[in-house]
Amino acid sequence: MSNAESMPVFGTLDALAELVASRRGLYVRWSLGPELDLQSVCSRDALTGVPLPGLSANALDIEEWWGERPVRIWVARRLYDYSHLQRVRHHLTRPWVLHGSEAGRGPDNEPLVHRVEPLGWIGPRAITEADEVITHQPGPWGPMLRNDSA
Repeated sequence: MSNAESMPVFGTLDALAELVASRRGLYVRWSLGPELDLQSVCSRDALTGVPLPGLSANALDIEEWWGERPVRIWVARRLYDYSHLQRVRHHLTRPWVLHGSEAGRGPDNEPLVHRVEPLGWIGPRAITEADEVITHQPGPWGPMLRNDSA
């Protein structure tokens, strides 16, 4: 069994929200997993192929402007915004949580993370719960990829 296969799974949105509420420097990455990603700790710009100084990821840290709003909704939004990556990338793309340090910003202004410590996979139930939370929010929310043909 590989190290990635033996990582813990954050099976529910509540479990992930509890982690986010208790620790800073967390990110979610949608990829084939840390075992492959940590071989080079380098993403590439999809347009030019230029190597980037870290892994493209999305911050899970709660911003101060969020105030006292529910952590669960914050985390749901962070997952929902990039959930399309499971459909538009490789069919084995999965989300996983990591702790790391920002090394810079990528071409889409996404954090590029280095000094990566994998913490666990995000399970399918957590993604389903995030979708449900966002679906029930007032207003027109949608994933970052608005023209998804999938």
